[in-house]
Parts: sequence; structure tokens; C-alpha cells
Amino acid sequence: MARTITVGLDGSGESRAAAEWAAREATLRRVPVRLLHVWQPVPEPMAQAPLLGVETHQHWTERIPREAAEGLKLRHPGVEVTTEQRSGPPADVLLAAARDAELLVLGSRALSGLGGFLVGSVGQSVVARAELPVVLVRAGEQVTDEHVKDPADMPSAATGFRPVILGLDTGTPDETILTFAFEEARRRGAPLIVLRVWNLPSSCTYALAAGYDPREDLAQAQAEALTEALLPWREKYPDVEVTEASRLGSPANDLVDAARDASLVVVGRRVRRSPSGVHIGAVTHAVMHHATAPVAVVAHD
Repeated sequence: MARTITVGLDGSGESRAAAEWAAREATLRRVPVRLLHVWQPVPEPMAQAPLLGVETHQHWTERIPREAAEGLKLRHPGVEVTTEQRSGPPADVLLAAARDAELLVLGSRALSGLGGFLVGSVGQSVVARAELPVVLVRAGEQVTDEHVKDPADMPSAATGFRPVILGLDTGTPDETILTFAFEEARRRGAPLIVLRVWNLPSSCTYALAAGYDPREDLAQAQAEALTEALLPWREKYPDVEVTEASRLGSPANDLVDAARDASLVVVGRRVRRSPSGVHIGAVTHAVMHHATAPVAVVAHD
């Protein structure tokens, strides 16, 4: 099923928010949405229980995607919505089903009172292994959260989109993540803020001890590298308003802070095919767990 947005659906609030986000994204992309409900077979002892048996389990596994699809069709009449059910280990099934999709969208549960979000073991496993972009949407995400407030400072879905934020490593600027971020900004008619946050190299310790402060020179070099990396993309996407931000700091913290005013945050995950297995970088991991805006994790070489 080419050119489809696949949503992992389990009936939870976060997966319903993910389905709503996917429907809005499908409108922008003009593609269908597939709601994928993954269920695991009922263990034999439970299968014998009258209230938890096979028939009850089957009823709920069929009801969840059906009702979700009916709701999406009512709220997004221009989007084609299909449902599918598969059984097996959820992460494996989601990855296999999404191989021919444009996006895989999953929910991220809020951590009450802790100022963060929880990407469960299934979500983390999927992100760490997926070769297509995976978008994580927090429970409670609303369409108005993606838009700037109206002139009366009230939430609105009729105003323009908030910026798309891209966290970029200018040392290895990858075409895949840049294309994704620019396309998302173009679809939304939104500004694109490209954020490059860097740390002082360890050699600065010796320079400072010798009486030389290299931070100003480093800041200029980093800003110039960012400008150079983005130049061909500005030419390719002349209709996208781009703001460059290069600064010394904590990449994870700065991206999480920027997410508060964003419609979407885009981060990368380097594909590492090695005996040590798959890996999610520390910055991407932190953004996944703490950004309040939807987070797109884009795999790249």
C-alpha cells in the first residue's frame, strides 16, 4: 500500500491523538490513513474465562479500529481511512506493516506531574529499528496546538501553523532529514527554524588556561557552517521561510525548549548496522521523551 500513513492503534488516548494527527497530515499530503491494530493471542488460561475469553477479546479488537475509523471519517471527510488487524509482537508487526508507508505514527503518553512524556518499550523499539520516519504524538494533542493563537490570544485552528523545528548536526548534514523538514514546513506554509546547538570541545580547556577564549571564534565558525549547509536548501525551497539558530548549549534542552512553540520537531537517528544492535542517540532520545510538540524521528545513514 504505497503512499500511506500508518498509525499504530491500541484504543488508548495517545493512540487516538496519533490517529487524529495522522489524519491532519494525510490531508496535507493527500494520502490515505491506515489504522493498524495489533493484538496478541489470548493465553490459554484466559481463553477459558467467560469475561476474558476469545469472543470478548475478538469483540474489543474489532471494535477499537472500527470506531476509530468511523470517527476519523466524520471529522476528516476528505481522508480515506482503512483499518487492518494483525497479531504478533507489536513492534515487529508495526515495522513489517509500515515498510511501504510514508510515515508511521505512534502515541506518546504524558507523565503526570513530571513535565515529560513516556515512549513505551514498543515505541522505542520501533523508533530504534525503523527505516521510515516515525512521528510520536502525545496524548491530548489538539489541532489548535499546531497553530499560532488568534489576534485575541485565543487558541485557533484557522490561523497559520507554528514553526517546524529541525535539530541539525552541521558536521554530517543528511539529505534525508533536511528534505523531510523542508517538505513539512512547505506543506504547512510554516517557518522552518534550523537549530544547531554545540558544545565546547575539550581542547578549549587548554586554550582558556592559556588565556585565550575561543568561544567567539567557534560561534562564528559554527554559524558559518550552518549557513553553508542550508544554502542549497534555501535555493531548492525558496518559498520556505528559514531561520538559522546556532548557539552554545545543550542540544537536547534547547530542542525541548523550542518545541513549546512548534507544530513539529524533526530530529535524526543514524542507522547503525553493527553487531552491537540498533541505537537511539542521546539527543533524539531526550526529545522523544520530553518535547511537547509531535516529534518526527527520521532515520538516515
